[in-house]
Amino acid sequence: MAGTTSASTTSAAGAARPVDDEVRRRIVGAADALYYARGIQSVGMDEVRTAAGVSLKRLYSEFPGKEQLVLAVLDARHRQWEAGLAQAAAGLTDPRARLLAVFDFLEQWFGDDTFRGCGFINAFGELSATSPAVAEAARAHKQTFQDYVAQLAHELVGDRELGSQLALLAEGAQTTAAIAGRPDAAAHARRAAEVLIDAALSRA
Repeated sequence: MAGTTSASTTSAAGAARPVDDEVRRRIVGAADALYYARGIQSVGMDEVRTAAGVSLKRLYSEFPGKEQLVLAVLDARHRQWEAGLAQAAAGLTDPRARLLAVFDFLEQWFGDDTFRGCGFINAFGELSATSPAVAEAARAHKQTFQDYVAQLAHELVGDRELGSQLALLAEGAQTTAAIAGRPDAAAHARRAAEVLIDAALSRA
């Protein structure tokens, strides 16, 4: 989850412009790496400029303020998250298997040396009190994930409540892995998810 991708228009994360040219992608990638490793508020625009290898004038022509840059980083992370979920579920047609693939995706992510928790939760914790746009981007990202899991649960048992339960497991696993340094949180959450899914199937 540390990189960025090129892409289209606005997303659930709320960035106002597409990340579609090489310089812009480089700026967003540099900002993402710095923000994720050290926190958003501790990183100045000049550091981003240096890491991206662009002039300060070019940086500000692309992103007139830090908030716009943060939103672009979150937009790229949102798209990368969705691509990761899609890749984990690729080739799987059974909703049960696709639900469990969410936790397989988390396990792979937690094992990455750069893992520092959810970038959206991190950004919300730092900036939600002063940036409604960042807070909304975080909420929108979480909502799209909850909707994704709820839809799979509905396809499996005709009940979206199971999706809410599984989404909470996934969110808790992210927090545990980040704070406690426990990449096995994904495996524990997956086993709990299997219990919930099988119980729901037995009731259906």
